[in-house]
Amino acid sequence: MTYHPANGEAADRSFGIPKASHTPSGLTTNMNAALTPNAPLRSTTFGLEALNASFRDMPPVAAMQIRAVSCDDERIYLHAPLAANVNDKQSAFGGSLASVMTLAGWGLLCWRLARESIQAEIYVADSQLRYLAPLQDDLLGEAGVADGEDWSGFVRCFQDRGRARIAVSACVRDNRGRVVAEMSARFAALRAGS
Repeated sequence: MTYHPANGEAADRSFGIPKASHTPSGLTTNMNAALTPNAPLRSTTFGLEALNASFRDMPPVAAMQIRAVSCDDERIYLHAPLAANVNDKQSAFGGSLASVMTLAGWGLLCWRLARESIQAEIYVADSQLRYLAPLQDDLLGEAGVADGEDWSGFVRCFQDRGRARIAVSACVRDNRGRVVAEMSARFAALRAGS
């Protein structure tokens, strides 16, 4: 279900993003815990530190203060403060919402491929965004491989051809777990140096 701002009614189209009522219990609590200054970053070979260093190396992303706070084999969670992403209406800037969702997808694929010792260049190929409600909280982004996608097939295709595409679903939630923006995107992985 999505919110239609023109008439205040719910629309029937979604991008496979779990509804707030299906939000994993404790998501907001877990995100808030991850955002505390002394929260340990979950890390693997690629690690959140490396992902956050990549974010800091991109000047527009650094200005938005986007950082990864948690990642596992299924989903990645990003945070960006509203103060660095506010528009003239004192809500989150639409471009920042799009950036958080795109970087969540990019970061998830970087993370998962690195865990499989695969070096690849990741690019967003195309995306469709929906802005569902104004956000007046910090931006809490998340992404996962879209329902119905075959991760193993994606990896096999990349290993065989040096390129592959996969669909990703991403969203930004408010601090109550309600989806305020959602994205459906296809990302391309190309063999590094191609």
